[in-house]
Amino acid sequence: MHTSKDLDLLAVNTIRTLSMDAVQAANSGHPGTAMALAPVVYTLWQRYLRFDPEDPIWPNRDRFVLSVGHASMLLYSMLHLTGVKAVDPDYETLGRVSVSLDDIRNFRQLDSKCPGHPEYRWTSGIETTTGPLGQGVATSVGMAIASRWMASYFNRPGFEMFGYDVYALCGDGCMMEGITGEAASLAGHLRLSNLCWIYDNNKITIEGHTAWAFSEDVATRFLGYGWNVLRVGDANDLEMLQRAFDTFKKTDDRPTLIIVDSHIAYGAPNKQDTHAAHGSPLGEDEIRLTKRNYGWPEDAKFWVPDEVVTHFSAGIGARGASLHADWGARFDAYSAQHPDLADHLTRMQKRQLPEGWDSDLPVFPTDPKGVAGRIASGQALNAIAKNVPWLMGGAADLAPSTNTRLTFDDAGDFTADETGRNFHFGVREHAMGAVVNGMSLSKIRAYGSGFLIFSDYARPAIRLSALMEIPTIHIFTHDSIGVGEDGPTHQPIEQLVSLRAIPHLVVLRPGDANEVSEAWRTIMQFHHTPVALILSRQNLPTLDRGKYGPASGVSRGAYILADATDGNPEALLMASGSEVGLCVDAYERLTAEGIRTRVISMPSWELFEHQDKAYRDAVIPPSVRARVAVEQASTMAWERYVGLEGKIVGMRTFGASAPLKTLQEKFGFTPEHVAGVVKGLVRG
Repeated sequence: MHTSKDLDLLAVNTIRTLSMDAVQAANSGHPGTAMALAPVVYTLWQRYLRFDPEDPIWPNRDRFVLSVGHASMLLYSMLHLTGVKAVDPDYETLGRVSVSLDDIRNFRQLDSKCPGHPEYRWTSGIETTTGPLGQGVATSVGMAIASRWMASYFNRPGFEMFGYDVYALCGDGCMMEGITGEAASLAGHLRLSNLCWIYDNNKITIEGHTAWAFSEDVATRFLGYGWNVLRVGDANDLEMLQRAFDTFKKTDDRPTLIIVDSHIAYGAPNKQDTHAAHGSPLGEDEIRLTKRNYGWPEDAKFWVPDEVVTHFSAGIGARGASLHADWGARFDAYSAQHPDLADHLTRMQKRQLPEGWDSDLPVFPTDPKGVAGRIASGQALNAIAKNVPWLMGGAADLAPSTNTRLTFDDAGDFTADETGRNFHFGVREHAMGAVVNGMSLSKIRAYGSGFLIFSDYARPAIRLSALMEIPTIHIFTHDSIGVGEDGPTHQPIEQLVSLRAIPHLVVLRPGDANEVSEAWRTIMQFHHTPVALILSRQNLPTLDRGKYGPASGVSRGAYILADATDGNPEALLMASGSEVGLCVDAYERLTAEGIRTRVISMPSWELFEHQDKAYRDAVIPPSVRARVAVEQASTMAWERYVGLEGKIVGMRTFGASAPLKTLQEKFGFTPEHVAGVVKGLVRG
């Protein structure tokens, strides 16, 4: 009969042996960290984590983030051993396990639920995609923020609907990445007491000992950030780990960092090649020696003792089921007493919108002077946010410029002492991107904003929002050389095309105020698609929609804005954003000269490409070869629309510091020049 300590050790060694066997079978992967941290994750999951394996998307579950994504077998082992069930995109539990033993046997192989690094939406029980170091811990900050906000909005006396904790496991690589410092600074400032990072202090990275590149005092650094810092001197000491987690649970005024000293796991005592153990398989001989050291059957592969499964079922399984059942009963009573809030909770979790959510979207009158894209966006955002309480976000210290502040009554600010809906991310673009991803993963409809040029600082987080297929809203203003006197350091050139290159990210660059409103109407209906909304700093003429095509065409990505009188154009003008109005001016000149011209507003290539071929050909007739694209950005990739015979009026250099009108003349963004390019194509 096994004692409690025997079962603890048996479970820990099962995690270790599954990890080493999977990496060996794949002949690829990182066994060391998974083996070294098995006691840490075992203690957390078995004794503390508020998580129901039968329903891994229960809204008030604790979140566990494996920021050291290369140790993915650590997480896959836990998902298998605790019997986490699979859930489909419609939030239905499928009745099968999320990670089977066959999935583990096929670690890092095509279509396995155990890819090289954890992937959200691919494997149930994974809270966020990790791999790029630092992203996981930064994303966990957004999850902790979401827990605090949801508790404030939904909880009522006698009804604690939200209050989950967030745990993230990180390593030396995470600590070196700049995003970690940004996120930790913000978390400390906000005093997120529901956030616990566990730092694996093993002093090893891929190149070798951290002494080559990393010698800072991490504990002092985090004390400076305002964190509670604890230390566990031996990763194998389950009682000391328990004491540390108990201290975290009692800490109510700051986030907690638990520094765990570990030695990279390399099996038998004579193993010296720490790089191989960390970043490559151990080898069959070494695995046999290691299993002998554990008292394990040496030739058994992927062996899971029945006692371990039963042990986890009696621990995290029973605890999670009880907590979840209590929450479900509480929700039933909550629905009776607070039906509106219960409806909001359900809609938010299923990414559904309230009735009448878009009823107040502004319609802008024709105005030659027009409205800046960022101003129109601020009005549309506020109109929607009044009706969608879980739409919220902020800026990287630029809200007055990006016009992303919610200004209606009771919007409020999110601070260490308040739980309003306006966030102040500070000058931390990269962390902001990850934080809003974490909020979005928690089902808040989150946005972050900045200048388009600084999207480069946030790009890894933007890419991950697309990889995870979550509807994060990335808002970028000051979208072109229209920034003017700020000069080439602030004038985006290559950013538009680089964002368009990210798979599954919708880039939307509306051309006037009504296109901005329609862009927001389109964005809010996405369930699994992130957006980069690109907006102008300068005023854009508000077009006469009685004369030109309706702005509702935005939802299809591109549409006919102005056409030849007979609907049979001999030339096509295509543009996005501020250049749409420029093309309309050129169109009027060309029409007056008898050149049959069509203007196509193209706010989103991605949405246009999702239309059927008949629609695409109706907008851009294959037979019309005289095509000109106009955009104050890199010309790259417009060839797909103008073809080999067309022309592109765009930027082939960086910008310059000068007033806007001067820049437009210098780089050819005038109606005269654009009309001249069209005439050159039509008349040869």
